[in-house]
Amino acid sequence: MRDNAVLRLRQHRLERSTRPFRARGCRVVRCQHCLLPVTNCLCDTITPHSARSRFCLIMFDTEPLKPSNTGRLIADILPDTQAFLWSRTEPDPALLAALQTSDYQPYLVFLADEAEPSRQVLHRLPDNAKPPLFVLLDGTWPEARKMFRKSPYLDALPILSLAVESLSRYQLREASSAGQHCTAEIAAALLQQAGDNGASQGLLNHFDSFRQRYLAGKAHRPVQIISSTVTA
Repeated sequence: MRDNAVLRLRQHRLERSTRPFRARGCRVVRCQHCLLPVTNCLCDTITPHSARSRFCLIMFDTEPLKPSNTGRLIADILPDTQAFLWSRTEPDPALLAALQTSDYQPYLVFLADEAEPSRQVLHRLPDNAKPPLFVLLDGTWPEARKMFRKSPYLDALPILSLAVESLSRYQLREASSAGQHCTAEIAAALLQQAGDNGASQGLLNHFDSFRQRYLAGKAHRPVQIISSTVTA
């Protein structure tokens, strides 16, 4: 079975749980990597890519346990992705170390209209010799706002406010408002802006395949698997 940081975090979260996590479709027999029904497993289609950019996922409580989570897709495609559970007062020391790395320039990815006026806000990546480390707050929109507002150890990071103009193709959960995108879609747009076009397209293809098979695995939907075409 393939391994990545989100799956390891999921196992850690399961081990510390005092009761079983019951997501929708909990009776379905799932692949323990892609978390799709075993009949729709896509593990043999996963193709990791190399990229200059790196990702650090800060995940809200039960997010690693949810079959609909798309942060896991980033870690599938970019094996160097890091993932941590969010804590307001006791952040993982490895997370703090990652944010202090001298090899990458960290950016906290968040919408500018939610930022404090005193925060440095960028709308595009600056010309910088260091490759970017994109810090993503992975959860529902209310959870992401909470993480943003209650994580003092993130206050010194410059904010990268990314405008994604295309309509979201997520459809796995109901968005809080129109135009909101899932974690994998945001990551693909960030990779494209950073010039990691191959990894961006690879992630989009993986996301499309995951989305199709996830929806096909729902009881009220017919199974229809549509192949993706990789473009250079």
